[in-house]
Amino acid sequence: MNAASRRKAGRIGRQASELMAAAPQVVAHRLARMAASGPRPNARDRREFQLMGAEKLAAFTEAWHAMALQMLKSQRQLSTSLLRSGSLALGGRREPTLPFAAVAVQLQQATLDIVGQGIRPVHRRAVANARRLGRSKRR
Repeated sequence: MNAASRRKAGRIGRQASELMAAAPQVVAHRLARMAASGPRPNARDRREFQLMGAEKLAAFTEAWHAMALQMLKSQRQLSTSLLRSGSLALGGRREPTLPFAAVAVQLQQATLDIVGQGIRPVHRRAVANARRLGRSKRR
């Protein structure tokens, strides 16, 4: 794994760890709030419960969209490099073939890019919610 891949993998790992810590905090806070509000939640609780559903939908839609765009970019880059490695170049001379290791590195980079694009919006919202709801609990 090259240095860029290690950095990306480390960033994704940190985001995943933060997400694994933040998500249960947010769920616990919101479930406790639902239980405390009873059958007739006040306006503040209703706003929070609506926000809960809307944010999930927005975060996952954004994540899927970002992953799909990154996948298209990665496919274009990979297909271009593979075509260059095995086809005749303009002018009739053959370019050197792309070694398998280079293709593996490109695939690894593409995978990390796609996963990174997908985790980013979900992580951002979950961590922000954990902070926000944690502050409101202390009040």
